Amino acid sequence: MKNDRKSKITQRSLIVFILFLAIVIAQSVFTKKTEPETKEETQSIFTRKIEPVTKSSFMLNTFVTVTLYDKDDIEVLNGVLELCKSYENVFSRTIEDSEIYKLNHRAKGDQTMTLSKDTADLLQAGLHYSERSGGAFDITIEPLSSLWDFTAETPVIPPENQIEEAVKKVNYKNIKVTGDQVTFLSPDTSIDLGAIAKGYIADRMKDYLLENGVNSAVINLGGNVLCVGTKPDGTPFRIGLQKPYADRNETIAQLSVDGKSVVSSGVYERHFVKDGVNYHHILSPKDGYPYENGLVSVTIISDLSVDGDGLSTTCFALGLTDGLELLNSTDGVYGIFITDDYEIHYSDGAEAFLVKE
Repeated sequence: MKNDRKSKITQRSLIVFILFLAIVIAQSVFTKKTEPETKEETQSIFTRKIEPVTKSSFMLNTFVTVTLYDKDDIEVLNGVLELCKSYENVFSRTIEDSEIYKLNHRAKGDQTMTLSKDTADLLQAGLHYSERSGGAFDITIEPLSSLWDFTAETPVIPPENQIEEAVKKVNYKNIKVTGDQVTFLSPDTSIDLGAIAKGYIADRMKDYLLENGVNSAVINLGGNVLCVGTKPDGTPFRIGLQKPYADRNETIAQLSVDGKSVVSSGVYERHFVKDGVNYHHILSPKDGYPYENGLVSVTIISDLSVDGDGLSTTCFALGLTDGLELLNSTDGVYGIFITDDYEIHYSDGAEAFLVKE
């Protein structure tokens, strides 16, 4: 009898032990499947890999492309391109409803006009670089730029007498901006913001992306590239430095860029050749003709794209020696100059951005 009782107790104990062991094994298996041991495993379970999304549109006389790396949100992508288009409709000198067109076609006798905040800010930036360059960069160059058509099917050199007359109308000192008011000191003064507007627009596009939760993206407005943060893995973006006169995909160097702007101005962007002379779109306000100073391109690396835009044209206009001197005396901006012998010259600190293969 006692032996039977002991046998039953032993059987019950064995059953309890087996059940306990089964529970432990089940918990162990379940834990391995649902509780990752590393941060990477946690991320793989609770997040999904986001593929970059990109979209392009022809605006600002170039192809504007935006690529999002950490957010596949088509609405944000569409929204940032729509923002770019809205700024083109404000800053264009040829779109008849734009603010700049209306300023340039103001009624006789109208000297002081009210500006939108964006136009006031952009004019102030343009006047800043006009002043810093001593007029080598000038936002009142419209009388000259409207004479030249570098994209025409059969481009022509404007008549010399028309160029001479237009030069007389160019002088950034004939514009004063105070708050939201602009005053024209001459009825002949008109504005062309083409040398700086893309940079300002790129900065506003970056603001829009950040406000919408995008922290990894590249904005490309032709010769203006602006990076938002880094790649999703934390490494910098690689931006190609275009080889002059070559296909846009052919580069002369690679830059490693983290959240910065890369802007290039060159004689190969909008140009035509006549009787062996290359006529390009970077015009001298002093004589009305394209600059001839031995430079082929200038690239500026900066935090803000508006500064890169203004400085790339300014430094090209100043030439190699004075352009390098200006950059070396300015904090937080770096320049890469290519001369017509294809030699590359760097401002202080610029070589640090080169990708070393």
